[in-house]
Amino acid sequence: MSSAEFGSFTLLLFFLIASAQILGHLFTRLRQPRVVGEILAGVLLGPSVLGHLAPHISQAIFPSAGLSPTAAKYDVIVGFLYNLGLILLMFASGAETKGLFNRQDRREVAWLGMVGTALPFVLALFIAPYLPLGALLGSAGNRTALLLVVSIAVAVTSIPVISKILHDLRILHTRFARLVLGVAVLEDIVLWGVLAVATALAESGALPQKKIALHILATLVYFAAGLTLLPRIMRRLTRTRWNVMSQTAPLAYVVAVLLAYAALAALFDVSLVFAAFPGRLRVGG
Repeated sequence: MSSAEFGSFTLLLFFLIASAQILGHLFTRLRQPRVVGEILAGVLLGPSVLGHLAPHISQAIFPSAGLSPTAAKYDVIVGFLYNLGLILLMFASGAETKGLFNRQDRREVAWLGMVGTALPFVLALFIAPYLPLGALLGSAGNRTALLLVVSIAVAVTSIPVISKILHDLRILHTRFARLVLGVAVLEDIVLWGVLAVATALAESGALPQKKIALHILATLVYFAAGLTLLPRIMRRLTRTRWNVMSQTAPLAYVVAVLLAYAALAALFDVSLVFAAFPGRLRVGG
Protein backbone atom coordinates (compact mmCIF):
# COMPACT_ATOMS: atom_id res chain seq x y z
CA MET A 1 0.00 0.00 0.00
CA SER A 2 1.43 3.33 -1.08
CA SER A 3 1.51 6.47 1.08
CA ALA A 4 -1.38 7.96 -0.93
CA GLU A 5 -3.48 4.82 -0.49
CA PHE A 6 -2.70 4.74 3.21
CA GLY A 7 -3.70 8.41 3.51
CA SER A 8 -7.01 7.72 1.79
CA PHE A 9 -7.62 4.74 4.05
CA THR A 10 -6.96 6.77 7.20
CA LEU A 11 -9.51 9.31 5.93
CA LEU A 12 -12.02 6.50 5.57
CA LEU A 13 -11.32 5.36 9.15
CA PHE A 14 -11.63 8.95 10.34
CA PHE A 15 -15.14 9.28 8.93
CA LEU A 16 -16.18 5.92 10.34
CA ILE A 17 -14.77 6.43 13.84
CA ALA A 18 -15.74 10.11 14.13
CA SER A 19 -19.32 9.47 13.01
CA ALA A 20 -19.69 6.49 15.34
CA GLN A 21 -18.31 8.47 18.28
CA ILE A 22 -20.47 11.54 17.65
CA LEU A 23 -23.73 9.63 17.22
CA GLY A 24 -22.80 7.28 20.05
CA HIS A 25 -22.31 10.26 22.35
CA LEU A 26 -25.60 11.77 21.17
CA PHE A 27 -27.50 8.59 22.01
CA THR A 28 -25.77 8.43 25.40
CA ARG A 29 -27.07 11.93 26.14
CA LEU A 30 -30.53 10.67 25.15
CA ARG A 31 -30.10 7.87 27.74
CA GLN A 32 -29.93 5.21 25.05
CA PRO A 33 -27.26 2.53 24.50
CA ARG A 34 -24.23 4.01 22.76
CA VAL A 35 -24.10 1.14 20.27
CA VAL A 36 -27.43 2.24 18.74
CA GLY A 37 -25.86 5.52 17.66
CA GLU A 38 -22.77 3.71 16.40
CA ILE A 39 -24.90 1.41 14.25
CA LEU A 40 -26.91 4.38 12.99
CA ALA A 41 -23.65 6.02 11.89
CA GLY A 42 -22.90 2.99 9.74
CA VAL A 43 -26.37 3.13 8.20
CA LEU A 44 -26.05 6.84 7.40
CA LEU A 45 -22.61 6.42 5.81
CA GLY A 46 -23.53 3.24 3.97
CA PRO A 47 -25.31 2.66 0.66
CA SER A 48 -28.77 3.01 2.26
CA VAL A 49 -28.44 6.76 2.92
CA LEU A 50 -25.21 8.44 1.74
CA GLY A 51 -24.72 5.98 -1.11
CA HIS A 52 -28.30 6.60 -2.27
CA LEU A 53 -28.50 10.38 -1.79
CA ALA A 54 -24.92 11.30 -2.74
CA PRO A 55 -23.31 8.37 -4.59
CA HIS A 56 -20.34 10.43 -5.82
CA ILE A 57 -19.41 11.51 -2.29
CA SER A 58 -19.92 7.98 -1.03
CA GLN A 59 -17.69 6.60 -3.79
CA ALA A 60 -14.99 9.15 -3.00
CA ILE A 61 -14.93 8.22 0.69
CA PHE A 62 -15.70 4.50 0.42
CA PRO A 63 -14.44 3.05 -2.89
CA SER A 64 -16.64 0.20 -4.08
CA ALA A 65 -15.18 -3.28 -4.08
CA GLY A 66 -13.88 -4.57 -7.38
CA LEU A 67 -13.58 -1.17 -9.08
CA SER A 68 -9.85 -0.89 -8.46
CA PRO A 69 -6.98 -2.70 -6.72
CA THR A 70 -7.07 0.01 -4.03
CA ALA A 71 -10.74 -0.69 -3.31
CA ALA A 72 -9.95 -4.39 -2.96
CA LYS A 73 -7.18 -3.57 -0.48
CA TYR A 74 -9.59 -1.42 1.51
CA ASP A 75 -12.08 -4.28 1.69
CA VAL A 76 -9.42 -6.66 3.02
CA ILE A 77 -8.19 -4.21 5.67
CA VAL A 78 -11.67 -3.17 6.77
CA GLY A 79 -12.65 -6.84 6.98
CA PHE A 80 -9.62 -7.51 9.17
CA LEU A 81 -10.44 -4.57 11.45
CA TYR A 82 -14.06 -5.73 11.66
CA ASN A 83 -13.08 -9.22 12.80
CA LEU A 84 -10.42 -7.89 15.17
CA GLY A 85 -12.94 -5.52 16.74
CA LEU A 86 -15.45 -8.36 17.01
CA ILE A 87 -13.14 -10.70 18.90
CA LEU A 88 -11.90 -7.87 21.16
CA LEU A 89 -15.49 -6.92 22.03
CA MET A 90 -16.51 -10.50 22.68
CA PHE A 91 -13.34 -11.17 24.66
CA ALA A 92 -14.13 -8.21 26.92
CA SER A 93 -17.74 -9.40 27.26
CA GLY A 94 -16.60 -12.87 28.23
CA ALA A 95 -14.22 -11.40 30.80
CA GLU A 96 -17.02 -9.46 32.49
CA THR A 97 -19.61 -12.25 32.33
CA LYS A 98 -18.94 -14.65 35.18
CA GLY A 99 -20.44 -18.13 35.10
CA LEU A 100 -22.31 -17.91 31.83
CA PHE A 101 -24.13 -21.21 32.38
CA ASN A 102 -24.83 -21.75 36.08
CA ARG A 103 -26.89 -24.67 37.28
CA GLN A 104 -29.43 -22.43 38.98
CA ASP A 105 -30.10 -20.68 35.67
CA ARG A 106 -30.98 -23.75 33.64
CA ARG A 107 -34.76 -23.40 33.96
CA GLU A 108 -34.74 -19.70 33.04
CA VAL A 109 -32.39 -20.26 30.11
CA ALA A 110 -34.58 -23.10 28.83
CA TRP A 111 -37.76 -21.02 29.04
CA LEU A 112 -36.16 -17.97 27.44
CA GLY A 113 -34.74 -20.15 24.69
CA MET A 114 -38.12 -21.70 23.91
CA VAL A 115 -40.09 -18.45 24.02
CA GLY A 116 -37.48 -16.17 22.48
CA THR A 117 -36.00 -18.47 19.84
CA ALA A 118 -37.84 -21.74 19.24
CA LEU A 119 -41.34 -20.20 19.15
CA PRO A 120 -40.51 -17.40 16.65
CA PHE A 121 -38.60 -19.87 14.48
CA VAL A 122 -41.48 -22.36 14.33
CA LEU A 123 -44.09 -19.64 13.74
CA ALA A 124 -42.03 -18.16 10.91
CA LEU A 125 -41.57 -21.62 9.42
CA PHE A 126 -45.36 -22.06 9.25
CA ILE A 127 -46.13 -18.52 8.05
CA ALA A 128 -43.33 -18.11 5.49
CA PRO A 129 -44.91 -20.43 2.84
CA TYR A 130 -47.84 -18.02 2.61
CA LEU A 131 -45.64 -14.97 2.01
CA PRO A 132 -44.63 -13.71 -1.49
CA LEU A 133 -40.99 -14.81 -1.28
CA GLY A 134 -40.53 -15.80 -4.90
CA ALA A 135 -38.24 -12.85 -5.66
CA LEU A 136 -35.85 -14.02 -2.93
CA LEU A 137 -35.36 -17.55 -4.23
CA GLY A 138 -32.21 -16.74 -6.15
CA SER A 139 -30.49 -18.91 -8.73
CA ALA A 140 -30.70 -22.10 -6.63
CA GLY A 141 -34.50 -21.97 -6.56
CA ASN A 142 -34.63 -24.08 -3.38
CA ARG A 143 -37.71 -22.99 -1.46
CA THR A 144 -36.94 -25.14 1.61
CA ALA A 145 -33.59 -23.40 2.04
CA LEU A 146 -35.29 -20.01 1.71
CA LEU A 147 -37.90 -20.89 4.35
CA LEU A 148 -35.16 -21.91 6.75
CA VAL A 149 -33.24 -18.68 6.18
CA VAL A 150 -36.37 -16.55 6.70
CA SER A 151 -37.14 -18.42 9.93
CA ILE A 152 -33.56 -17.90 11.09
CA ALA A 153 -33.84 -14.18 10.34
CA VAL A 154 -36.96 -13.96 12.51
CA ALA A 155 -35.47 -15.84 15.46
CA VAL A 156 -31.83 -14.78 15.37
CA THR A 157 -30.21 -12.21 17.62
CA SER A 158 -26.76 -10.61 17.66
CA ILE A 159 -24.43 -11.55 20.50
CA PRO A 160 -21.98 -8.70 19.77
CA VAL A 161 -24.75 -6.07 19.74
CA ILE A 162 -26.36 -7.50 22.89
CA SER A 163 -22.99 -7.56 24.64
CA LYS A 164 -22.28 -3.95 23.66
CA ILE A 165 -25.73 -2.79 24.83
CA LEU A 166 -25.30 -4.55 28.18
CA HIS A 167 -21.81 -3.05 28.46
CA ASP A 168 -23.07 0.45 27.63
CA LEU A 169 -25.78 0.11 30.27
CA ARG A 170 -23.15 -1.13 32.76
CA ILE A 171 -25.10 -4.26 33.62
CA LEU A 172 -22.87 -6.83 31.89
CA HIS A 173 -21.89 -8.30 35.28
CA THR A 174 -25.48 -8.95 36.40
CA ARG A 175 -27.50 -12.17 36.43
CA PHE A 176 -29.87 -10.66 33.89
CA ALA A 177 -26.99 -10.18 31.44
CA ARG A 178 -25.78 -13.71 32.13
CA LEU A 179 -29.20 -15.14 31.29
CA VAL A 180 -29.58 -13.08 28.12
CA LEU A 181 -26.11 -13.95 26.84
CA GLY A 182 -26.53 -17.60 27.78
CA VAL A 183 -29.70 -17.86 25.71
CA ALA A 184 -28.10 -15.93 22.85
CA VAL A 185 -25.10 -18.26 22.74
CA LEU A 186 -27.25 -21.41 22.71
CA GLU A 187 -29.47 -19.83 20.07
CA ASP A 188 -26.48 -19.03 17.89
CA ILE A 189 -25.19 -22.59 18.10
CA VAL A 190 -28.55 -24.05 17.08
CA LEU A 191 -29.27 -21.54 14.33
CA TRP A 192 -25.70 -21.87 13.07
CA GLY A 193 -26.47 -25.53 12.45
CA VAL A 194 -29.78 -24.70 10.74
CA LEU A 195 -27.98 -22.19 8.51
CA ALA A 196 -25.49 -24.91 7.55
CA VAL A 197 -28.44 -27.08 6.50
CA ALA A 198 -29.99 -24.25 4.47
CA THR A 199 -26.66 -23.46 2.78
CA ALA A 200 -26.10 -27.10 1.87
CA LEU A 201 -29.60 -27.36 0.38
CA ALA A 202 -29.11 -24.18 -1.65
CA GLU A 203 -25.74 -25.29 -3.01
CA SER A 204 -26.48 -28.88 -3.97
CA GLY A 205 -30.15 -29.56 -3.34
CA ALA A 206 -29.04 -32.46 -1.16
CA LEU A 207 -28.36 -32.69 2.54
CA PRO A 208 -24.78 -33.75 3.40
CA GLN A 209 -25.67 -35.00 6.86
CA LYS A 210 -22.13 -36.04 7.79
CA LYS A 211 -20.64 -32.66 6.90
CA ILE A 212 -23.31 -30.73 8.80
CA ALA A 213 -23.05 -33.02 11.83
CA LEU A 214 -19.27 -32.55 11.94
CA HIS A 215 -19.67 -28.79 11.65
CA ILE A 216 -22.13 -28.61 14.54
CA LEU A 217 -20.02 -31.00 16.61
CA ALA A 218 -16.92 -28.85 16.04
CA THR A 219 -18.80 -25.78 17.26
CA LEU A 220 -20.09 -27.55 20.38
CA VAL A 221 -16.68 -29.04 21.22
CA TYR A 222 -14.91 -25.73 20.71
CA PHE A 223 -17.40 -23.82 22.82
CA ALA A 224 -17.47 -26.40 25.64
CA ALA A 225 -13.69 -26.63 25.72
CA GLY A 226 -13.40 -22.84 25.66
CA LEU A 227 -15.59 -22.55 28.74
CA THR A 228 -14.25 -25.47 30.77
CA LEU A 229 -10.99 -27.18 29.84
CA LEU A 230 -8.94 -24.53 28.05
CA PRO A 231 -9.29 -21.79 30.72
CA ARG A 232 -7.95 -24.21 33.34
CA ILE A 233 -5.00 -25.11 31.12
CA MET A 234 -4.29 -21.45 30.41
CA ARG A 235 -4.42 -20.51 34.10
CA ARG A 236 -1.81 -23.16 34.84
CA LEU A 237 0.35 -21.97 31.97
CA THR A 238 -0.01 -18.40 33.17
CA ARG A 239 1.32 -19.30 36.62
CA THR A 240 4.32 -21.30 35.47
CA ARG A 241 7.73 -19.74 36.08
CA TRP A 242 8.96 -20.21 32.53
CA ASN A 243 6.06 -18.16 31.09
CA VAL A 244 8.06 -14.93 30.92
CA MET A 245 5.51 -13.22 28.69
CA SER A 246 2.67 -13.42 31.24
CA GLN A 247 4.94 -11.96 33.93
CA THR A 248 6.62 -9.16 32.02
CA ALA A 249 3.95 -8.24 29.45
CA PRO A 250 0.52 -9.39 30.73
CA LEU A 251 -1.46 -7.31 28.20
CA ALA A 252 0.51 -8.76 25.28
CA TYR A 253 0.02 -12.22 26.76
CA VAL A 254 -3.76 -11.78 26.93
CA VAL A 255 -3.84 -10.55 23.31
CA ALA A 256 -1.71 -13.53 22.23
CA VAL A 257 -4.11 -15.94 23.96
CA LEU A 258 -7.08 -14.23 22.33
CA LEU A 259 -5.52 -14.49 18.87
CA ALA A 260 -4.72 -18.16 19.48
CA TYR A 261 -8.37 -18.86 20.40
CA ALA A 262 -9.56 -16.97 17.31
CA ALA A 263 -7.11 -18.84 15.05
CA LEU A 264 -8.33 -22.13 16.49
CA ALA A 265 -11.94 -21.12 15.82
CA ALA A 266 -11.09 -20.23 12.22
CA LEU A 267 -9.25 -23.54 11.79
CA PHE A 268 -12.39 -25.49 12.75
CA ASP A 269 -14.66 -23.13 10.76
CA VAL A 270 -16.35 -21.98 13.96
CA SER A 271 -17.90 -18.52 14.20
CA LEU A 272 -15.50 -15.98 15.70
CA VAL A 273 -18.28 -15.00 18.10
CA PHE A 274 -17.52 -18.21 19.99
CA ALA A 275 -13.92 -17.04 20.47
CA ALA A 276 -15.45 -14.56 22.91
CA PHE A 277 -16.06 -16.38 26.09
CA PRO A 278 -12.58 -17.79 26.61
CA GLY A 279 -12.20 -14.19 27.80
CA ARG A 280 -13.19 -15.60 31.18
CA LEU A 281 -9.47 -16.35 31.53
CA ARG A 282 -7.82 -14.20 34.18
CA VAL A 283 -4.16 -13.42 33.77
CA GLY A 284 -2.31 -14.41 36.89
CA GLY A 285 -5.43 -15.94 38.45
